[in-house]
Amino acid sequence: MAGATFLLPLLFSVLLCHHSFAYEEEKIVLPLNEFGWRQDNSGIPSCSSQKSRRENGATVLEMKHRDSCSRPMSDWNQRHTNRLISDNNRVDSLQYRIKNAVSGQLDSFSQSQIPLTSGINLQTLNYIVTIELGGKNTTVIVDTGSDLTWVQCQPCKSCYNQQDPLFSPTTSPSYQSVKCNSTTCQSLEFATGNSGLCGTENQPPTCDYLVSYGDGSYTRGELARDRVKFGTTTVEDFVFGCGRNNRGLFGGASGLMGLGRSDLSLVSQTSTLFGGVFSYCLPSSDFEASGSLILGGDYSVYKNSTPISFTKMVQNPQLSIFYLANLTGISIGGEALDAPMFGNGGNGILIDSGTVITRLAPSIYKAVKDEFVKQFSGFPTAQRFSILDTCFNLTGYEEVNIPTIRMHFEGGAELNVDVSGIFYFAKADASQVCLAISSLSYEDEVPIVGNFQQRNIRVVYDTKGSMLGFAKEACSFE
Repeated sequence: MAGATFLLPLLFSVLLCHHSFAYEEEKIVLPLNEFGWRQDNSGIPSCSSQKSRRENGATVLEMKHRDSCSRPMSDWNQRHTNRLISDNNRVDSLQYRIKNAVSGQLDSFSQSQIPLTSGINLQTLNYIVTIELGGKNTTVIVDTGSDLTWVQCQPCKSCYNQQDPLFSPTTSPSYQSVKCNSTTCQSLEFATGNSGLCGTENQPPTCDYLVSYGDGSYTRGELARDRVKFGTTTVEDFVFGCGRNNRGLFGGASGLMGLGRSDLSLVSQTSTLFGGVFSYCLPSSDFEASGSLILGGDYSVYKNSTPISFTKMVQNPQLSIFYLANLTGISIGGEALDAPMFGNGGNGILIDSGTVITRLAPSIYKAVKDEFVKQFSGFPTAQRFSILDTCFNLTGYEEVNIPTIRMHFEGGAELNVDVSGIFYFAKADASQVCLAISSLSYEDEVPIVGNFQQRNIRVVYDTKGSMLGFAKEACSFE
């Protein structure tokens, strides 16, 4: 089929803010190839070919959407349907995990399968970087909602398909198994106080781990240490999972990079090198564009960003591995919604790199939807698409006016949603274009800022300063 079949028939120009007499305006032209995808297998780059550099004391890794180095999909609608179904599963898993953490309860699976580092649905994890492990380049998916970094290892009893060769511990002179009686193994401790399980196949016994995810995916193997290079920065004795029994759909990546807050996360293990600070900027396109993951450095490294506005992290001991901030308001097209609806009892909103679509409490989502529809008037509506219920038929329009969306946080910080993060194109001909925000099922669930609304935003995580920062940036590795 011709490639043009899957592209918008017209250039889609976007003017932010519907009413020019009341709100600021900005014209942004989105090129056709933002909404197309590769129609054959030619020219698919290797996931492990991503670049890196050292700049202003920071390590900068090129960051891409995993679709940029995977086989093409022939059905636009099915691709996006599957993505939102997986996203909904991830959110359900997150809410279940949060409720268990708050109540101090474990599910029956985690009680019978110790050690368990609880995880969440991985099919929605979209962004990848390249690191060097044991002297070999390997591609890992980035997740701020996970802690343990892991890769698939030889000999592998059960492995999913990945693009790079499996990591072989026998070829790495710096590889060491973690012993089951070590303090490192004990740091796998889960909520009941159980620690790493002693393996039975090796002598002396090694520390076995199991990470189980909400969609049925998992990785199981031995805890190990090895030399890891993040760009030009070398980390000796980095603790990671050497997975020999793995199941899931991970888009051809070799494993996962855990950027959570526990002792075994990358952030904690490299705190002396990177100061507990990292940031990312996610590109607006799933295919050709690239963003960056920056580890360490001072704020001068963000020279292409607008000034960073910071808010403090919400300190919740029961949810200590998550990154939370207090959402104090939302503005649509410059119109502030009623502030009393915000706060969520001080639990805050979760900033997550793995969730795709932002989720809000039902009452807050209704207010956002009503104000957005009020300002985005005059366009034909379309039927809902999966979890998205505010959709329009924009076929044939060359330009439209879209209200801005701003999220306001405690301390005056703002996240100004980029135009590429406002609408979700369910169909390539723009006949079903939906507001890319959805409602949670219940008022008491924890809201989430998804990665779709983080596009072209520099999101800064300062764990030592206990701050989260946001700045506008045209995300590019260059």
